Amino acid sequence: MKPNDGCSRLRRVALALATIWLSGCATGASEVASPGACPPVVEYSRAFQEQAAEELALLPEGSAIAEMLSDYAVMREQTLLCGAAP
Repeated sequence: MKPNDGCSRLRRVALALATIWLSGCATGASEVASPGACPPVVEYSRAFQEQAAEELALLPEGSAIAEMLSDYAVMREQTLLCGAAP
């Protein structure tokens, strides 16, 4: 056993305790928002939606962009439902 082993162990324990105590101070939310707040949903004009549909039709079958847009549509629907909840 080296003579400084006890000192090193004490430093590690002190560091662990300081980390625990400091993390206990961070109990509040980092962003101020009411519980259950929903993000806003962007509204697109009919003409813009038609343009997007035409461009989407030009993409190759199995396009990653088409899959991402499908996921985005689901998230938009969930967000709209979130805002409609009482």
